Formats: sequence, structure tokens, C-alpha cells
Amino acid sequence: MQHGPAPLPRSLRILRDRAHLVIEFHGEIDVLAALEITPFLDAATGRPAPRIVIDLRPVEFFDCSGLRLLFRARRRVLAQDGSLHLVCTHPLTLRILHLTRLAEVLPPVASLDEVLGRSEATGTLEIN
Repeated sequence: MQHGPAPLPRSLRILRDRAHLVIEFHGEIDVLAALEITPFLDAATGRPAPRIVIDLRPVEFFDCSGLRLLFRARRRVLAQDGSLHLVCTHPLTLRILHLTRLAEVLPPVASLDEVLGRSEATGTLEIN
């Protein structure tokens, strides 16, 4: 019996764009969604020098489970000497990011083009 890669959960979409791996979170990001997302996020952030963008624009609900995913991704990307960017426009999610001060170390931007169109040499969103 042959097993292929596990199918992506409904709360996740992964694509490549301009040398970055874009990970879109969809719908409600709660504890159940986080459990489904974690293995895929770990695979993406465990590679050498990953260039990751997490896109939260399709998210309708975001709780502390989502925050844990972002902190975990950030820690893993830093350990692999990579870069992590965050795209977010939802006012409540932005509020959570600012209240928890995650926005200070992972500044959210409004669009993929804002991240991917930017030269990596600028380093404005690069995690050091």
C-alpha cells in the first residue's frame, strides 16, 4: 500500500511565490485547526534558511492557538537562519498581535506584494 503526502487541512493552503513559501491560514484558527496545521508548519520551518510568509488575511477567527503557531514558526525559522514575514489585515487579529507585542518582532503588512515585491536586501521585515 502506497501512501502519498497527507492532504492539507481546510484551514491551510501552501504555495510558492517569488522564492518564498506562502502559508495561508483559513477560517477559524483555534486549537483544533492548530493541531492540524502544526505538522505542515514544522515541515516548512524545519528546512535550512526557510523563506516563509504566513498570510492571515483569509482568517475569520484567531485565538491563542494561532499565536502559539506564529511564535513556534518564528522560533523555528530563527533557528534555521531564515526569514519570516506576516500578512494580516483583520482588525481583531491585528489587535491581538499588538496587545501581545508579537507585532513588534513580527510586523504585519497588508499585502503579499508588500513583502514579496520588496527587496530582501532592505531587511525591513527580516528576522534577525
